[in-house]
Amino acid sequence: MPKIKTHKGAKARLDITGTGKIMRVKIGKSHFRRNKPKRVTRLYDEKIPLNPTARKRVRRMLGV
Repeated sequence: MPKIKTHKGAKARLDITGTGKIMRVKIGKSHFRRNKPKRVTRLYDEKIPLNPTARKRVRRMLGV
């Protein structure tokens, strides 16, 4: 059986917490950022948990 390769795009975009949650960054963070209020751009800084329906597929991509 061959080794499972890590999906490099998923590895760069997603983080796994110590408890096993997969966290992602909100989309649209850098697009037209000057036109957005500062409050909105601060909201883009935080990471949010990944949708539970995609968890199994993403874990396979990350090789976890």
